[in-house]
Amino acid sequence: MARRSTKTPPPDDAYEEKILDIDVVDEMQGSFLEYAYSVIYSRALPDARDGLKPVHRRIVYQMNEMGLRPERGYVKCARVVGEVMGKLHPHGDASIYDALVRLAQPFSMRVPLVDGHGNFGSLGNDDPPAAMRYTECRMAEATSLMTESIDEDTVDFAPNYDGQEKEPVALPAAFPNLLVNGSSGIAVGMATNMPPHNLREVIAAARHLIRYPNADLDALMKHVPGPDLPTGGRIVGLSGIRDAYENGRGTFKIRATVSVENVTARRKGLVVTELPFTVGPEKVIAKIKDLVGAKKLQGIADVKDLTDREHGLRLVIEIKNGFVPEAVLEQLYKLTPMEDSFGINNVALVDGQPLTLGLKELLEVYLDHRFTVVRRRSEFRRGKRRDRLHLVEGLLTALVDIDEVIRLIRSSENSAQAKERLMRRFSLSEIQTQYILDTPLRRLTKYDRIELEAEKDRLVAEIEELTRILESDAELRKLVSAELATVAKKFGTERRTVLLESSGAPAPTTPLQVEDAPCRVLLSSTGLLARTANGDPFTEDTDGRRAKHDVIVSVAPATARGELGMVTSAGRLLRLNVIDLPQLPETAARPSLSGGAPVSEFVSLDADETVVCLTTLDESSPGLALGTEQGVVKRVVPDYPSNKEELEVITLKEGDRIVGAVELRTGEEDLVFVTDDAQLLRYQASQVRPQGRPAGGMAGIKLSAGAKVISFTAVEPAADAVVVTVAGSRGTLDDSVQTTGKVTPFDQYPRKGRATGGVRCQRFLKGEDCLSFAWAGAAPARAAQKNGSPADLPEPDPRRDGSGLSLPRTIAAVATEL
Repeated sequence: MARRSTKTPPPDDAYEEKILDIDVVDEMQGSFLEYAYSVIYSRALPDARDGLKPVHRRIVYQMNEMGLRPERGYVKCARVVGEVMGKLHPHGDASIYDALVRLAQPFSMRVPLVDGHGNFGSLGNDDPPAAMRYTECRMAEATSLMTESIDEDTVDFAPNYDGQEKEPVALPAAFPNLLVNGSSGIAVGMATNMPPHNLREVIAAARHLIRYPNADLDALMKHVPGPDLPTGGRIVGLSGIRDAYENGRGTFKIRATVSVENVTARRKGLVVTELPFTVGPEKVIAKIKDLVGAKKLQGIADVKDLTDREHGLRLVIEIKNGFVPEAVLEQLYKLTPMEDSFGINNVALVDGQPLTLGLKELLEVYLDHRFTVVRRRSEFRRGKRRDRLHLVEGLLTALVDIDEVIRLIRSSENSAQAKERLMRRFSLSEIQTQYILDTPLRRLTKYDRIELEAEKDRLVAEIEELTRILESDAELRKLVSAELATVAKKFGTERRTVLLESSGAPAPTTPLQVEDAPCRVLLSSTGLLARTANGDPFTEDTDGRRAKHDVIVSVAPATARGELGMVTSAGRLLRLNVIDLPQLPETAARPSLSGGAPVSEFVSLDADETVVCLTTLDESSPGLALGTEQGVVKRVVPDYPSNKEELEVITLKEGDRIVGAVELRTGEEDLVFVTDDAQLLRYQASQVRPQGRPAGGMAGIKLSAGAKVISFTAVEPAADAVVVTVAGSRGTLDDSVQTTGKVTPFDQYPRKGRATGGVRCQRFLKGEDCLSFAWAGAAPARAAQKNGSPADLPEPDPRRDGSGLSLPRTIAAVATEL
């Protein structure tokens, strides 16, 4: 059975509606202004005094309260976030952690305020930070400057959101944090965007303003010429910076720091080591790939991100052969984030009001705050020292007649009576008397009295010093300036960002592709290839220096975007794009191919196959002349189909190979064979009938039993030429064996008929039975060892069949000096 309610029903007027008529415009206006002020003051804009937004200030303050000093261990970031959120910041943990992460990022802060351990993200946020449960943090060494002397009544405190805790309205800030680390934020109807600056420069400007309060902007900009971004880079154009320093608003451009390097043996590349502020490598790479895919950017072969912790940022952009790296860089600056704009908007809170400030105003607000902090700190310290001096003076008074003090205490009924009797007897204050009663007897020795007198003198001196600071504005300013100088000396670093003046006129554009200008292609004795910057001969080196890889065994004229042929010992002619070859500097004298690239980088060769010469593909020339190891000679009809990358220029017999090849210039040259049994045969090239490429050639020299050809060259008859021969012993032809060599004028050797045996070119000494090396060509000649290092040649010997002279170094290559 249901029970009946005994409650008395409420009266009818208990639910009477109370409706207020409010104009919706007034309500919306009031609510919006309240919300806007809350965002401006409590979230988005930094305070001009310490340069921190509320969330950053709360993080730094709470870490200081937690004792997370730089010399102590790391703690989980989640613990710091929890403390800040629970005590001071009534917002979500994500916003607090994001703010903490920024304080720890060296690429966001010029002087980081948090020492992070773990993944705190990457430049451009390409790699986001790890969750707060994984990362750890503690105060950075410079963070102590922000909270220094905060417990000495230097700043005001206000209740937190629930009134149970206290938080500072601004930190003491021993350095101008707002200018040094910058800030960015979006409020309601306004925003701030301030770049970081160099600590030394900002402090130098602040000290100058302390000394000269009426200093103008030009004087301050001598100390602070522009921003100094954590990521370095290059600022182009300083007019916008001056505008920002003058009225708080301005714009400047930041460019990446790029150098042109040889990234591979065949290609040059752009190596990016610094990117614009807040721009990450992934953003650049993605933009480049999009532009290349859309065919809006030319000349890019590949992009690699080689960034690591050891070497820092390293973005390698490989340039296609035939494109000028400097011209490609101009395109990258124009089309990618490698050049970015930064809009300065110096909006900060001054006495709770958002103001747009110039450089001088920012420094003045900070210095006023710092003067107040130091003044309040000095007052606090003077008060503490006065209180201590009062106690010390009372204790010294008691020590003068310690026996009487002890007698009064022992004869008293209780502590209250003892206190009253001591105060009356020695004219002490209540605080002094209580301190005497609390002091143990062991502190009343003669030695302790001496210590107390020394402490009294020290306290008196310190009080006088603090009073002098408080009573003199000049002394106060001098102290603040000295403290700033100490901070700059300890924490200052060199400038990272380069400032470049802009002329205002567009820079002359560089052609995108390499001009098809004449050049020469060089092959060294060690198998390196390179091209010159132009087709002119190299100049003589005035100091006669010899460089490694300086014997050029083959030279061919070409154009930068043309093709060339390489003749190999297997009888193949391989096409080569000249543009693929590395270019030597235009100022090179006595050419060194140490900057060249190995032949293997351009063509594939079989085992024991080598490149014997370079040749043009000009079909109007007299063609190639070839000489083989078995004494075959051939003049090749210049017929080089353009649709073939590889051609056969001779059909070789089994076991035979090409030992020499040369492109004839006139067809009137003398062909020269040299065999390992010291026979030299010279005859005119006109005695050899040109043949098609598949032909096998004809008899060139008559060989004795067991002999073979070791050298084949062509020499202009009218040229001043020489013959170089080096003798040795079969089976011991290596660099460790002492050899003999001879240089003979070429005109000492008479012409003979084709396919004859020739004449002797060197007489063997005891222990010698063959020639290990031979060469004939125009003088002067240069020699090199097997590794390319220079080797000296003996003086010319007019005896064609004379014996050689001892060589200090084994000769492996000789060529006409360019």
